[in-house]
Amino acid sequence: MAIITVVGAGMMGSALCVPLVDAGHDVRLVGTHLDGDIIDSLRQSGTHPKLRLELPRAIRPFPIAELEQAMQGAEIIGVGVSSPGVGWAREQLAPYVRPEIPIAMITKGLEWNGSALSVLPDVLALPNGAAPAAIAGPCIAGELARRVETCVVLTGRDGAMLERIARAFATPYYHLFPSADVIGVETSAALKNAYAMGIAFATGLHERRGGQPGSVAMHNAESAVFAQAVLEMQHIVRVIGGDPGSVPGLAGVGDLDVTTNGGRTGRFGRFLGLGLARDEAIARMEGATLECLDILAVLEAALPTLEGERLPLLRHMIDVAIKGDPVNLPFQKFFR
Repeated sequence: MAIITVVGAGMMGSALCVPLVDAGHDVRLVGTHLDGDIIDSLRQSGTHPKLRLELPRAIRPFPIAELEQAMQGAEIIGVGVSSPGVGWAREQLAPYVRPEIPIAMITKGLEWNGSALSVLPDVLALPNGAAPAAIAGPCIAGELARRVETCVVLTGRDGAMLERIARAFATPYYHLFPSADVIGVETSAALKNAYAMGIAFATGLHERRGGQPGSVAMHNAESAVFAQAVLEMQHIVRVIGGDPGSVPGLAGVGDLDVTTNGGRTGRFGRFLGLGLARDEAIARMEGATLECLDILAVLEAALPTLEGERLPLLRHMIDVAIKGDPVNLPFQKFFR
C-alpha cells in the first residue's frame, strides 16, 4: 500500500482515485481553488456532483487550503488539473516534489512558447522532482469511476518510475501499457481533443438536415474526416519530434474514437455542426471544460511551424471553433 495524493478533483482526477483505492492505497484527493463545491459534496455525502456518482468513502477529500496536510507522506503524486492549470499545479507542488516521488499526469494538452510546442509533462517538470510520467488513452471518467474495463498508455522517460506507477495503479479493470514515446503519446492525446470535435461535425450536420440517428446518416463523411484526422495527427507528431506510430494506438486513434462518441468534445462538435454559434454551443455545454478550444488556440499560434498547408482539417476547425465560421468541411483538400 502507498500514500497517493491526486491534485485536481474534476471528473478525471476523481475517477482515477477509484482504481487507486481498489488497489489498496491511502488516497487523498485535493481540489483546486475551483473545486470547492466538489470537495464539500464529497465530504458531506461522498457524491461527486459532476460524475453524479457516490465515490468510495476511502477516498479522502481535501480543499487546496489543506494541501500540506494531504501531501504528508505522499509516495506518488497524481496531477489531474485542466491544461491551463498546469503552471498553477507546478507552483503548488514545488515544495513537495522530490526525485524519488513518481508523478503521474492525466492532463492532456500542449503549450506554445512562441517558437516551439511542449508536451505537458515537460511543462510540469521541476528541477527538484522526478520527470513526470503521463497517462493517456481512451478513458471516459464516468466509466472508469464505475469500474468499466479501461486500457491506457503510461508514458515517461524513466523506466523504473513507470514500473512503480504501473504496479501501483493497475487493477483487474484498469490496464496500463508502457511507452517511452512521451512526445508522440502526449501529442496524440492532446490532438484528439481537437480532432474529435471536427469528426462530430457530421452528426450535427445530419441532424440539421432533419436526419435521425441510425445506420443511414452521415457515417461516410464522418469516416473520411476520421481518416484525415489521423493523417494530420501523424504529421504533427512527426514535425515536433514524436513517433507517428503512437497515433494509431490507444493515445491517438483509441482516444479519438471514445472522445468523438462518448466525450464532451464530441457533443460540442455536434452543436457546431447543428449550426449553433460558437458562444451558443459553449453555453449549451453547461460549464463543461472544453480543452478542444485550448488546444486549437495553441495550434493556431503554432501553425507556421507545422507546415499548415498540409492540415486543411485543422485549419477549418480553427475557423469554426475560434473564428466563428460555419461548418463546411473541405473534403476536396483532404488526402493530398
